[in-house]
Amino acid sequence: MVNKKNLWFLTLFSLILVLSIYYITMPDELLLTANTKRTIDSSPEITVSNSDILVSLRVDSDASMEKEIEELQLILTNADTSVDEKNIAYEKIKKLNTNRGEEEKFEKLIKEKFDLNSFVKIKDGEINVTIKSNDKGNVEANKIMRTIQENCDTKKYITIKFQE
Repeated sequence: MVNKKNLWFLTLFSLILVLSIYYITMPDELLLTANTKRTIDSSPEITVSNSDILVSLRVDSDASMEKEIEELQLILTNADTSVDEKNIAYEKIKKLNTNRGEEEKFEKLIKEKFDLNSFVKIKDGEINVTIKSNDKGNVEANKIMRTIQENCDTKKYITIKFQE
């Protein structure tokens, strides 16, 4: 006898199967929207907006940080490594996480105070800020640098870069 759970499962599975087959066999022209057109060109033009640049910088930074953390975690989990090496690896992971938190804090601070989208990278005591803005004013860059320095315990080397 078929109970309600089995009936629902079979019904939903059948529906998903039918939709999958329909999607796979659907012509490509139906998948394209009215605003986009397919053209075959030997040199396609790709435009990258400013927000895409900031996102790509963040993705690259996150990927390199994750790779570094994975390598450090291998040191931590390896039975052959010494206690000192494990302590150093642990401190590096802690520092990476602290830097990431500070980067997010500074990005949020720049967004709130100056209404600018930014990407902040902290490495070796240096703070590099990339800002999405057409205005390359020294006055605004100086204000941003002072704001960041006010939120740091020690004096930092801060660079500001404007991206159009």
